Amino acid sequence: MAKIGDVLSQSEIDRLLKQLEEADSGAFNVTPPDPKTAAKRYDFKMPSKFSKEQLRTLEIIFDNYARLVSSFLSAYLRTTINLDVAAATQTNYREFSNSMFNPVILAFVNLNPLKGSIVLEISPAIGYAIIDRILGGPGFGLKKMRDFSEIEKVLLERVVSQMLLYLVEPWENVAQFKPRLEKIETNPQFAQVVPPTEIVALVTLTAKIGVVEGFMNFCLPNMTLSPVVERLNTKYWFESPEDKEEAWQQKVEDRLENAMVPVSAVIGTARITVSDFISLQVGDIIPLDSHISQDMVVLIGDLRKFKGKPGLSKGRYAVRITGPAETEDEF
Repeated sequence: MAKIGDVLSQSEIDRLLKQLEEADSGAFNVTPPDPKTAAKRYDFKMPSKFSKEQLRTLEIIFDNYARLVSSFLSAYLRTTINLDVAAATQTNYREFSNSMFNPVILAFVNLNPLKGSIVLEISPAIGYAIIDRILGGPGFGLKKMRDFSEIEKVLLERVVSQMLLYLVEPWENVAQFKPRLEKIETNPQFAQVVPPTEIVALVTLTAKIGVVEGFMNFCLPNMTLSPVVERLNTKYWFESPEDKEEAWQQKVEDRLENAMVPVSAVIGTARITVSDFISLQVGDIIPLDSHISQDMVVLIGDLRKFKGKPGLSKGRYAVRITGPAETEDEF
């Protein structure tokens, strides 16, 4: 190796140039860092709250939701409507609110018993097309944007309230909730429902009503989904048919066992003429078609179900079941 002040020979210069070329081409045998101990970049302004698997599950859930709402809106508006999931990404609420235009359609939705609210953003073009179809128009959007009138907001509230009901089925394997529309705002300044730095999952759906195209954004704050975020994976969403069938049967059985049914006991019946009915007085006797020794008919609803004997139980009138009815026809 040459000392300071020495002149490099041509061979030393060639050797140095060769080493530089090998370094540029990656020929040096450099040991790659251990992925377990290597430093990783971490953005403290936007920490990762949703994994790729969870975002993928959200896409699957809302893809199912998009099909249900497409069928509902197509029948409700009597025109072809297509909804498709474009992407599910993670961002913070500040970036979501800064991307809004004015006017905008913002639906604030409560997912009881989950805490907080989610936000549904609908592009004005889609909102105008929906209103135009409801009022009998062809479903065209406005050429010049304007704010929505109070009547138009009421019409949108009715449609959005129905759309939210279709969230229950796609989410049933992950979370049980009852979506309820709290309000609709058209000014983005009133969109602060969570802190600006709150991490949210943003699911974007593309919408097409006739020739009008737009989007729908579901903003799902982490603080709202935190109780069920661990269930956002395909393990819970793709439940086996056997387990789903058993759970459904158990749910039906539980509801049937707790259902209230009317029970009545008939001592006997009689048929009289209208003139006799009009002339009835206190103390008159109406003969029945049953004998005192015969069993009473016990009805479940309008069906003959059992036979019984009248009596008392703890100071109250009661019927003791003596057997099944001979026939289960209507009484």
